Order: sequence, then C-alpha cells, then structure tokens
Amino acid sequence: MKEDIAIKVHDLHKSFDLPENKTTSLKQLFVGFGKKQRKHRQKVLEGVDFEVKKGEFFGIVGRNGSGKSTLLKILAGVYAPDKGGVVINGNVTPFIELGVGFNPELSGKDNVYLSASLLGYSRKQVDAMYDEIVDFAELHDHMDKKLKNYSSGMQVRLAFSIAIKAKNDILIFDEVLAVGDEAFQKKCMRIFEEYRLNKQTVILVTHSMDNVRRLCTRALMLSDGKIELIGSVKRVANAYSKSNLEPVSADTQTIQPQEDLDKIQLSGCDTTYNPGDVLNVKIAWPKIKGVKMAGVAIVRSNGEYVFGTNTGDIVLKNNQIYYSVDLDLGPGAYFLRVAVYDKTGKCIAFNESKCRFLIHDDLRKDVGGQVRLRHNYSNSEIETVTDEH
Repeated sequence: MKEDIAIKVHDLHKSFDLPENKTTSLKQLFVGFGKKQRKHRQKVLEGVDFEVKKGEFFGIVGRNGSGKSTLLKILAGVYAPDKGGVVINGNVTPFIELGVGFNPELSGKDNVYLSASLLGYSRKQVDAMYDEIVDFAELHDHMDKKLKNYSSGMQVRLAFSIAIKAKNDILIFDEVLAVGDEAFQKKCMRIFEEYRLNKQTVILVTHSMDNVRRLCTRALMLSDGKIELIGSVKRVANAYSKSNLEPVSADTQTIQPQEDLDKIQLSGCDTTYNPGDVLNVKIAWPKIKGVKMAGVAIVRSNGEYVFGTNTGDIVLKNNQIYYSVDLDLGPGAYFLRVAVYDKTGKCIAFNESKCRFLIHDDLRKDVGGQVRLRHNYSNSEIETVTDEH
C-alpha cells in the first residue's frame, strides 16, 4: 500500500443471518423451544471499494440502512468482513458510540479515568489532562455524582470531552456532531475544524450535509450497501440531499391536515432549484370563516427556520394567494411551512407542506454559507447609500 494511504478498503462484503420471527414473550419462547428457527441472509455491504489518504477529512453519508454503521465497525475491527479486506496504515481510535465503557454506578470523575484508560492513557497522563476534560464538558459541579444521575446530554458531553484527547493516526466518528446543545455543538465544531487544519486523518459519518460541506475534503455516499458516489464533497452532498426528497410534482399538492385543521393546497412547486431561482406557488384553502392573513416560512430539512413572512394588510380574495420568493439560499434540502390566521393572529389552519425542494450547489468556490447575499469588493472605498426621509 502506498505510504500516503491511511485506509484501503477492497471488495468488502458483509451479511448477517436474521431470524424471520422474533420471540417477544415467554409463551412464544416456550412454544418454539426445540424448533429450528428459520433465518434469512441479509446483505449489508456488497463490493465496497475505496481509499482514504493521510490527512483527509473523509465523509461517509447515506440514508438509514445503507450500511454506514456496519462499514465503520469493520474499519474499527468490531466486525470481520465475509469477503474482501481492509488495510489500515496507522493506529485507529473509533468513536462509534460515545460513552461505551462508562459505568453508571461510578462517579463522573471515575468514569473519566476508566474511559481514558481504555484509550491507552496512564493514570499520570489522565491526571495531567483531567481539568481540561472537565472544562470542555462544563461539568465542574457534577464530577463527584454517579453517572446514572447525569442527563443523557451530560453523559454525551463528558464522553466527547474524553474522546477528543485521543492522539492516534486515524479518528473515526459516527454522528457525534448531532449531540449536546447548540453551544456544545459549536465547541465540537471548532475541534473538528482544528483537525482539518492540522491534517488529522478523520472519517466522519453524518446526516448533516452542512457539516460535510464545511469539514470534509472528500466524501462517499452509500446506498443499499453499495457505493453510489465518491469524490467531490459538493456532488456527494447534493446527491444525498436529493435522495431525501419526497417524490413531488409541479401539480397540485395537498397538505394533509393535522387533527381537525382544514386542508391547504399548493401548486407550482418544483423539486429542484439553483441559488437565485424564483419559487412561485399558489396557496389555496377551503372556505374558512375569519381568515385575514396567510403566512409562509422556508425551513431547512433539519427543522432550522430560515425565513418567514406573511400577507399583512393585503386583502385575501377567493381563498387563495400567490407567493413568490427569490431563493438566495445555500445548497441543501428545504420545505415550506404554510398557515392562515384570523384577525387576532390565531392560527386557523397550519401544516408543513409537501412542497419540498432542493437547492443545488452552484459549484463556485468563492461562495459559501447558508444564504447568498449581494456583495461587492473594490480597491477603492465603497460608498454607502442610505435612504433619506
């Protein structure tokens, strides 16, 4: 294997024997005792073949059930492949499940020493970095409490704070950027940006295409146990986002009402747009007494609120309104959230529509971020124009 290659995966295959009938009660166990349980062979990985270079921040994406976790466990040495092989040039530290090895009956402090010892650190080394671990986890007042009294978020913060102390050649992370509160996630992101800057070899599995675009230098997309696409981060992120879109046509789509809310209809929404394209939709609703205002919000697929507005003082006629918006947005998957209100501002009908769409990456290296703002560069001072009233 070449010296610049950290991981080489060749023709990897993995299957599992799964029981056709699950035993969920003592009665079923008793009745089925002595009977040979029928199983079927489930193929999880088929012919997976790729390389990760030293210093790469390599992303692995794919929908649930695509084989990502099985692939990581083979890389970590937890599973053995049925066919093919993995060659690893260096020492690997996998963080596939944060907190594995924690003992709930021990204090937070004892678990720091226990977990760090599993990473190969001596007690003297843990003594030297203990305060840094606690500072990062922000758990100064809880380290003497038993772990079973920690919230799940506290346990994850402690586990990650220990995990980032690993100094091995290759680090493998599975969805760790989805843990903790927003402030803690930002701290984690800074650590990963340091990894990238320092050319640390990292494999990151995530469902967040924002993180893939921000961190990864190359990426791979799995689908049904096979490599769907490998290479450019932008191409892989676009392909994954598109795979998560529900089938939508430009014909009228009906928002299924929640509980007893009335139906709202949309028409004209396409499935894909480029940054700067215009989205035009017609919003219609049945005759609902007291409707005075309609509102539309654009929401990212992860639930992040991007932009919203309402009709204000516009008089609504014929139980419908036309909505047009410039999609000066970053690449990713979005959907519309639509509602109508009475004169007091009370929501009469609300739903998250089936108008789901994808913003393609414009592939320009000089543009990044979640929005596309008009901007200008100049060698001379730029005059600022203000409105005068």
